[in-house]
Amino acid sequence: MNKYHFIAIGGAVMHNLALALVRKGYQVSGSDDEIYEPSRTRLENAKILPPEYGWFPEKITADLDGIILGMHARIDNPELIRAQELGIPVFSFPEFIYNQSQTKKRVVIAGSHGKTSITSMILHVLQDQKMDFDYLVGAQIEGFDLMVRLSDAPVIVIEGDEYLTSPIDRTPKFFHYKHDIALVSGIAWDHFNVFPDFEVYKDQFSKLMDLTTQSGELIYCEVDQLVKEAAEKSSTPGQKTPYNAHPAVIKDGKTFLKTGSGLLEIGIFGNHNLQNLQGAMEICRALGVSNEQFYASIPSFKGAAKRQEILASGKSGILFRDFAHAPSKLKATVNAVKNQFPDRKLISVQELHTYSSLNKDFLPNYAHSMEETDVAVIYLNPNAVALKKLDLMDEETLREGFKRPDLMLFTESQALKAYLLAQNYSNANLLLMSSGNYDNLDLEPLKAKFNSNEA
Repeated sequence: MNKYHFIAIGGAVMHNLALALVRKGYQVSGSDDEIYEPSRTRLENAKILPPEYGWFPEKITADLDGIILGMHARIDNPELIRAQELGIPVFSFPEFIYNQSQTKKRVVIAGSHGKTSITSMILHVLQDQKMDFDYLVGAQIEGFDLMVRLSDAPVIVIEGDEYLTSPIDRTPKFFHYKHDIALVSGIAWDHFNVFPDFEVYKDQFSKLMDLTTQSGELIYCEVDQLVKEAAEKSSTPGQKTPYNAHPAVIKDGKTFLKTGSGLLEIGIFGNHNLQNLQGAMEICRALGVSNEQFYASIPSFKGAAKRQEILASGKSGILFRDFAHAPSKLKATVNAVKNQFPDRKLISVQELHTYSSLNKDFLPNYAHSMEETDVAVIYLNPNAVALKKLDLMDEETLREGFKRPDLMLFTESQALKAYLLAQNYSNANLLLMSSGNYDNLDLEPLKAKFNSNEA
């Protein structure tokens, strides 16, 4: 029986990979210094939750087939050091995914934005069409109980992240998958703490493109000028396939694709999502799915979790939640909601939560990203800022950075909650954007306000 030990088993992808290996019949163990929900309960149900937190070198024994090392672990981790002493193979999760999928056709979805949505669309269509495939996706998506599947399927679809691989491998994750087909959706500076130089950041995507083999295919969004330039300059000998937003029309707040058979209503909206949809369609085509099959399956796709997710709706108002945090994601989401409902007032709340977004030097990248919203609100959690050892920015600094003189700043979640509950949502939408949770802000009263006749 294959036997693997996870160092930092509690992470989102790490614990899903552990569960996937249990499902495959492997023997799995793990350690971590903290494990939060839902990872804790899921690991407990699978009987692989570590009995206590911490690092225990005695868990590392010579009979292990390998160690799977999470990004959360430090380079001086006692278990890692013991594994290296014993000569046990150490894999990052991208290396392990490749190790398990060398005989498969490997599809990698990359880009600073849109990759989770594109991957989710592809998985939805392939599943709806009863195709056999493996996958790795960075979010929990409807219809799939795990974020990872490893089986004997001939294809694996991978959401490829440009973030660092592991404490002992400071290269982007997406290099390790050695793709047959790659899609690049967009390039916009992110991970400022790892890539403080934008040219270095852009270069990672160029290197990924160059890794496309002669028999492979590079699919890229030509609307994004940086992607277009990189793809056209790429030295890959493989096929290059550009794509644009799928033609569509908006009628009464609903989006319809223009197809050869007429208009087709879909459950997502926004130009950015229409680009994502076309990218997903190109990947599906490369995997043998016809346009007719794609159009038969895509209407039932309701969106990836926390991507333009509808939390509540009334007669003339909708409460949206979105994962957007980087400037390009924020702008695309704001514009999508405003374009979909141009006659409704739009109140947009952005929590600056990541290292990049909280960094004053990165702030100018947010210029004009909230231009289309009627009301622009920023939330900063002073504790999150302090933990990242950064200075708390004031309202004037944020107004100048966003180029929005009427921008409002809140630094207490209860004050933000009181403000939002006091607003009139008749013929108005509220868009909450964050990769955090506004310091555990209770959204139930807001949902109730929208679900009642007040919106």
